Amino acid sequence: MRDHMRTELTLAALMMATQRQRPGPGLIHHSDRGSQYAAEAYARQLALMKAKPSMSRTGCCYDNAPMESLSHSLKVELVHQRHWATREEARRDLFGYIEAYYNRQRIHSALGYLTPEQAERKAS
Repeated sequence: MRDHMRTELTLAALMMATQRQRPGPGLIHHSDRGSQYAAEAYARQLALMKAKPSMSRTGCCYDNAPMESLSHSLKVELVHQRHWATREEARRDLFGYIEAYYNRQRIHSALGYLTPEQAERKAS
């Protein structure tokens, strides 16, 4: 969580995710049309990973429905309930919400009332 959305931030997030999940060749990487995802360095990294880039169509909110759902839940269940004095406090709480609660405890109707962690385990 930084005060910018430059390519190096999204590249760092991509590297963190791939080191954790270790996807094989053929990964489909979906993003919106933000300049950080369309950047040459980002595309080059996806190519090195043998990942297939996929971008939302212009003006089509349904392409990003899972992320929009996470954003909505995050805002309703945490952000609108809190005020943080520092960016570090916010980062800690957001990380805790996503990693400890949203992915491991909160059931999702779109996943057959499983948590994302359970759905991932079941799919592997």
